[in-house]
Amino acid sequence: MSEQLHQKMGLSDQEYALILHLMGREPNELELGMFSVMWSEHCSYKCSKKVLQSLPTEGDQILLGPGENAGIVDIGEGLAVAFKMESHNHPSAIEPYQGAATGVGGIVRDIFTMGARPIALLNSLRFGPLHYPRVQYLFEGVVAGIAGYGNCIGIPTVGGETWFDPAYQGNPLVNVMCAGVLPASRIARGQARGPGNTVILVGARTGRDGLHGVTFASEGLDETSEAQRPAVQVGDPFMEKLLLEACLEAIEKELVAGIQDLGGAGLTCATSEMSSRAGSGMIIHLDRVPCREEDMSPYEIMLSESQERMLLVVENENIKAVQDIFTRWGLEFSAIGQVTGDGLLQIYHRGEKVGELAADFLCENAPVYDLPDQEPPYYQKLKSYDMQAVPQPDDLEEAFLELLASPNIASKQWIYRQYDYMVRTCTAQGPGGDAAVLRIRGTAKGLAFSADGNGRYVYLDPYKGGMIAVLEAARNVAAAGAKPLAITNCLNFGNPTRPQIYWQFKHAVKGMAEACRALGTPVTGGNVSFYNETSGEAIFPTPVVGMLGLLENLSCQVQKGWRRASDRVYLLGDLAGSLAGSEYLYALHGVLAGDMPLPDLERAAFLHQFLGEAAASKVITSAHDLSDGGLLTALAEASFAGGFGVEISLPHPENVRLDELLFGEGQSRVLVGVSLEKERDFLTLIRSYQLPWQLLGEVKGEKLTVRIQEEEPLIDLSLERVKAAWEEVISCCLD
Repeated sequence: MSEQLHQKMGLSDQEYALILHLMGREPNELELGMFSVMWSEHCSYKCSKKVLQSLPTEGDQILLGPGENAGIVDIGEGLAVAFKMESHNHPSAIEPYQGAATGVGGIVRDIFTMGARPIALLNSLRFGPLHYPRVQYLFEGVVAGIAGYGNCIGIPTVGGETWFDPAYQGNPLVNVMCAGVLPASRIARGQARGPGNTVILVGARTGRDGLHGVTFASEGLDETSEAQRPAVQVGDPFMEKLLLEACLEAIEKELVAGIQDLGGAGLTCATSEMSSRAGSGMIIHLDRVPCREEDMSPYEIMLSESQERMLLVVENENIKAVQDIFTRWGLEFSAIGQVTGDGLLQIYHRGEKVGELAADFLCENAPVYDLPDQEPPYYQKLKSYDMQAVPQPDDLEEAFLELLASPNIASKQWIYRQYDYMVRTCTAQGPGGDAAVLRIRGTAKGLAFSADGNGRYVYLDPYKGGMIAVLEAARNVAAAGAKPLAITNCLNFGNPTRPQIYWQFKHAVKGMAEACRALGTPVTGGNVSFYNETSGEAIFPTPVVGMLGLLENLSCQVQKGWRRASDRVYLLGDLAGSLAGSEYLYALHGVLAGDMPLPDLERAAFLHQFLGEAAASKVITSAHDLSDGGLLTALAEASFAGGFGVEISLPHPENVRLDELLFGEGQSRVLVGVSLEKERDFLTLIRSYQLPWQLLGEVKGEKLTVRIQEEEPLIDLSLERVKAAWEEVISCCLD
């Protein structure tokens, strides 16, 4: 076997030597291809596994943690939630519509593979500046792909976030999250249990699309990447809807002994992972695989990443019943092999054995690397930046309007109005709020979801930025009245073999781990996406956190908009934030720098507990977290959502700049509305918590008015004018 071939497949010389040692012989081309996809970073986590072991994964609420297709959390009354987040970054950079669409399809299959009915989709997107034509093309294509797949399959896209920065110009990020509900007692597993059971392939026919897609996802982008369009799969949401219903019916009737979707690495991944998890093996006959193209080779069939396919393990006495289900749904059904007890994958084609290797070779024996790390030279320089060198605006009103028009703060309605977020009619709060909230039919419960991350924060300080990603996601679901339960994540970084990138990764995960422990929100699984760079230029390190929260009583949910005139406006948390890493500092001054304050994890936990208790006792009428853009932006957003203005009077703390007071960003800060009737109860409750708080003013009229200590207003603008600045920028860029 030519060593040049393994290099072309993305395997190093050392990895090829390990393969020779494991097998005791040279692999043939098919076997080498199987190693190349299963030992890619995308499948094996060889560069991240050791670091990820520091994340907390256990808790009383966790029924199933990392290692399966999705994590599962107990929510009581015999019900559970399966949820997970995945990336489809590189495919979306090459073919934005199909890249995003198949990202949705893949994460949906991960959820119903567990036996859960998908109820919600969220996404987290990153692009370069919108004035570049190619960025507009990618942006429009990704949004259309998410909408096209989700709308057609009938799963509401209920939330997410979109961010624009030059760091993502060549390498956009497309992270998709899905959640589903299932009986806690009926979890399906991706295991090939029971020697002698039949292995069945169902769903779409196999084509040549997606060959080496996971290898493509495990390398950087450059000027040759456009030629790799064959590595991008093509999706069919209508086929997936049929597949979803058929699989859930078979699982509900307890006819399936094991099930896994065919996503990255296709049949290679499904057969090896299902066998390895169960300690079993398989005999597979590739000539029984329905193909949509003629003369497909064993290599192409085993590595194809054609969409909308599932692999089932079925006890022989149940084959007829399962076949009847899939036939009724109009789906292909092919018995392609048997489960064995010897741990081997034996692959036949037209009666000839074309490959044989242990399933554990591909899954358990992949190399694990502890890579060198090094603090980047920029780190200390940016931390010591002198904020006094930043000029304060002469006109705070104009600065405020300019900040609201920043694409990162401006209204994202252009995006989410393309999504059907009310399909299935379980959506209680959709896009535009702090968190999405969905009702669980047949119960009083509700679920809250958020997806959050800030690459600038992590670039400036990975440790603090990793914490902040968890804190903001938890704060968003808590602001809706829900108790944060658990997270999934998508960790987007550059090339891990570069010591500075690996340093960012290690410290970000460390910060996330500490925040998760402090909040009691274990990690149920997720995705690491390395090699997000273009011609050697890496994206900002961008961990994205998907948070699950539980409302025991949906009637206690809280929305971000002011509910009525005369409500009091209170700020929970510190009055002033920090300009370090803020949107104001970058959007108005072109500066990315500063030393962000270390988040107070204990205070964050108290805040989330208070918000849940305040919602349950109904002593607050609204809640909105402070994040990008700081206090003034949060006041405006709550006004837009509620249709009421506010009159605010702020103290001016000593040594705090006015722009820092109005636009500074910090953690554990939330605006709440309180009715006059409930104000005494609210104050009694807040005083029982170790939290700072401040009465700012009241909900009133149709203007946004902000004074400093009863002086003449610093800000005195009509909501109409403020909202116009907030709404125009994205739609104007795309006209």
